[in-house]
Amino acid sequence: MCGIIGIMGKSDVAGALYDGLTVLQHRGQDAAGIATVDGSRLRLHKANGLVRDVFGPVDMARLTGHAGIGHCRYPTAGAENAEEAQPFYVNSPYGIALGHNGNLTNADAIRGQLFEEDRRHINTSSDSEVLLNVFAHELAIQDRMRLTPEHIFKAVGAVHARCKGGYAAVALLLGHGLVAFRDPHGIRPLVLGQRWTAQGMEYAVASESVALDILGFELLRDVAPGEAVLIGFDGVLHHRQCAEATPAPCIFEYVYLARPDSIIEGISVYQARVRMGEVLARRIQSLRPDHDIDVVMPIPDTARSAALVLAAALGVPFREGFVKNRYIGRTFIMPGQTERAKSVRRKLNAIGQEFRDKVVLLVDDSIVRGTTSKQIIQMARDAGARKVYFASAAPPVRHPNVYGIDMPSALELIANGRTEEQVQTLLGADWLVYQGLDDLVDAVRDGRADIPRFDTSCFSGEYVTGLETNYLRDLELIRSDEAKQARRLAS
Repeated sequence: MCGIIGIMGKSDVAGALYDGLTVLQHRGQDAAGIATVDGSRLRLHKANGLVRDVFGPVDMARLTGHAGIGHCRYPTAGAENAEEAQPFYVNSPYGIALGHNGNLTNADAIRGQLFEEDRRHINTSSDSEVLLNVFAHELAIQDRMRLTPEHIFKAVGAVHARCKGGYAAVALLLGHGLVAFRDPHGIRPLVLGQRWTAQGMEYAVASESVALDILGFELLRDVAPGEAVLIGFDGVLHHRQCAEATPAPCIFEYVYLARPDSIIEGISVYQARVRMGEVLARRIQSLRPDHDIDVVMPIPDTARSAALVLAAALGVPFREGFVKNRYIGRTFIMPGQTERAKSVRRKLNAIGQEFRDKVVLLVDDSIVRGTTSKQIIQMARDAGARKVYFASAAPPVRHPNVYGIDMPSALELIANGRTEEQVQTLLGADWLVYQGLDDLVDAVRDGRADIPRFDTSCFSGEYVTGLETNYLRDLELIRSDEAKQARRLAS
């Protein structure tokens, strides 16, 4: 997962891009970059680190221009080095800078095609550079004398025909404008907004609506699956359906990735999490109508919305049992298992009085590796809890995600190949309860007939795009913590 934003404004946009990236920082803490267009010049600055560390006053002063894009990177498998910081740039045709959120599942095959057939060289292991060069090639074979919006949309359609996976992209096309597009399944999110200024209408696209909110843009709608949007330097908005839409947005956005104050596919992330808590409470009541739970506590922060309504539905007190250190990053996206394990104790501290001699139900958004959950359960016992129950607002994560969320090797997923009872034993919980998959889908969809399905692949193992033979096997070789550590040592 990464965060992307693009703005077509009437004055310099670098400051707004910076502010937008800061509220998308939860989507990627590894690297950040901004590209702007000032007349015929493209200006670019990017580096590893948090947004606040990458951009200093001198860097921002150089990023002049009324149009620009920004990106904050989450290091997916094989794209962890400084040279993979985005946006990427190619100078032919026209000059294109592109930022991308997601993952191409046929990137290796396309990389070969680009070299052998399109005569384009890919310099990094990032699939974002592959996507950029496919787009550049398809633009290059359009009418070079007079590139029209129709030519650009035709090129995006060709990208959809060649690329498989989940992706949302923003690009600057020199001489023409800002282009944004989304894969035909709409797996990765992308929203469109506008705001009126004294100089005229400005437009923005972003991974989440919260970025539009803080910049004063009105949320117009989601960019539709398979749709492309072109905002010309003349300020005119064009849009076109470039591939048949078969919507299947990622359900893990609602479980964990997105901020609760975002709206994706017209669905409030906060309200979706509230409904997750309501249906999880019903499941607990059906499994243990005579439960002995004294108190419900969230694992901060993502699970708080679900835990609060769950406690109310069960009729037991809600308490904050853990205090979070806000200056530690999300452990889900820490680069290695050793670092993740150390970070849990740095990140959370138990309030002993809230645990002592109580039967505690801890609620988390999901359980991935189980490392964090196991340590938190032990922290609750060390704080004096008599029994520790654990509830996950999501079903068991048993399968890899291949659409831009760098979940670990399947062998490192605690629920992979195990029953819920076996996971309970490994975690050291007195009782473990998971959300049902159908209940999760119903809670997020909330009766929306226009979303026929979600991508639930990490829970169900069903991949909406289909996968090439041996893709998951090959993914195992690069996703393990050992493989990542070897790459870091070699870089």
